[in-house]
Amino acid sequence: MKTPFVFGKIASDQEFTDRYFETQHLLNNFNGLVNTILISPRRWGKSSLVSKAATLFEEQDSDNIVVYIDLFNCRTEDKFYKEFARAVIAATSSAFEEFVASAVKYLSRFAPSFSASDPAGSYELSFGIDVKDRKLDFNEILDLPQKIASEKDKKVIVCIDEFQTIKDYADSLSFQRELRSHWQKHSDVAYCLYGSKRNMMIDLFADPNNPFYKFGDMLFLQKISREEWVKFIVKRFKDTGKSISEDLAGYVADKVENHPYYVQQLSQLSWFRTSGECDKSAIDEAFESLEAQLALVFSLMLDSLTPSQIGFLQAVANGETKFSSQDVLSRYRLGSSANVASIKQALEKKELIDVIPDKIHLQDPVFKHWLLTQYM
Repeated sequence: MKTPFVFGKIASDQEFTDRYFETQHLLNNFNGLVNTILISPRRWGKSSLVSKAATLFEEQDSDNIVVYIDLFNCRTEDKFYKEFARAVIAATSSAFEEFVASAVKYLSRFAPSFSASDPAGSYELSFGIDVKDRKLDFNEILDLPQKIASEKDKKVIVCIDEFQTIKDYADSLSFQRELRSHWQKHSDVAYCLYGSKRNMMIDLFADPNNPFYKFGDMLFLQKISREEWVKFIVKRFKDTGKSISEDLAGYVADKVENHPYYVQQLSQLSWFRTSGECDKSAIDEAFESLEAQLALVFSLMLDSLTPSQIGFLQAVANGETKFSSQDVLSRYRLGSSANVASIKQALEKKELIDVIPDKIHLQDPVFKHWLLTQYM
């Protein structure tokens, strides 16, 4: 029997949890061709939300097209241009022959070559010249979505995951200026930009000194509520011939502080341990298993930190708020009060903590529990 809970990959259909208002917000932006920047901590369901809204957008009209681009392996401008061109042409082509024809039509000066790795339409595109040789020409690739949308009378949404990767490019600011100078002129295209490094994404779009400042609607994704998780967990158990009470479904959500990835994972582990009706012991056993599974990862993570950084994490886990008080500085080995700001900045950059006005949280609730109960 297929497990009713999904984590670590994009959730769809019945696997998708609530997010009604965020989905509608994003869909409205797509329909209105409003650029959107989606920001949240890692593993909160950004990709699943984008996929859900994009599917609804394409189902509304056959002239609506969504382009998906993942920059995870695009570590240079050269790779960006190639993947951008490949994805745009592939998404706007219904067959390999059309893909080739479009590439020849729009990219002939770049000496393109093509291949199809499978009949389902996984197309590859490469260029015979280097970006450095013809940079001005390559910048024309940035207008491909608008050119194709205009000629084919389509509405195009370009969704780019791991967008913060461009911050690591050589001369990143110049590249960002180039992207914005082209994309802001597109009238039949909108861009949905998101990534797993929240602090880098915020820096890209919220800093007035950066080119992408006020590029579009910034949507900060929040946690799914406990109430919605309870309904979802109870239904998914019921759909597969098992049962769980609302109280215990809430217990699952509480154990991992409503963290989307972990709620799905803990629910799955509890579901595996249930033959008929789930009980509390199954959930506790599942959580212990999850924590044990991640213990080595957590230990290695702490090995990369300084004693004062570890002490700060322990202070946060214990609910401390007055980090510059003499008692907290001494108890958690934080050094001087002047050291606290640099510790906090380093841990925020490593995405181990969330800094919200007047409140600091550990991003990973399972790590928090392990730190409080297992770390010596």
